[in-house]
Amino acid sequence: MEVFIFYQFDSENMKSKNFFERFANWATKFTGSSAAFISATLIVIIWAVTGPVFNYSETWQLVINTGTTIITFLMVFLIQKAQNKDSKAIQIKLNELIASNEKASNRIVDIEDLTEKELDQLHCYYEMLSDYAEKDEDIHQSHSIDAAKKNQDHKYEAFQKRHEEWLSKQNQKKESQ
Repeated sequence: MEVFIFYQFDSENMKSKNFFERFANWATKFTGSSAAFISATLIVIIWAVTGPVFNYSETWQLVINTGTTIITFLMVFLIQKAQNKDSKAIQIKLNELIASNEKASNRIVDIEDLTEKELDQLHCYYEMLSDYAEKDEDIHQSHSIDAAKKNQDHKYEAFQKRHEEWLSKQNQKKESQ
């Protein structure tokens, strides 16, 4: 029995994003823009130029220190939110690619929820697969460790057979001389 889940995207629901979502999207786009960089640069230049006016006082220094600390603190959360959203979108796209490729293992879908130890085990699995694949002339020939191992064993047996035939011919040549 096949089960299909369809997500219904409601245009009204998309329009009614909460205030924070809309603000975070705007702030992420703005802070990554040239205008934001130029604005920040101008603020620093204006602050530096006003140094002599305020006799380079502690208050003058405190203004830039406090401002940059607050902005940095808030930007950490904004960046993390944007990164979480991007990461989720990328994972969904990768899951779609895995699900749509008949040769890909569906066990890889949603592995981002695994523990670090489980991810390390999978990493070792794919290192072994890579080692087997490097021995193949056709990189599309195998797509699992079992298939790669079977392929390597078959190639080794074929090599052994050819080598034994060659040795046999060499021995026959020696005997006939």
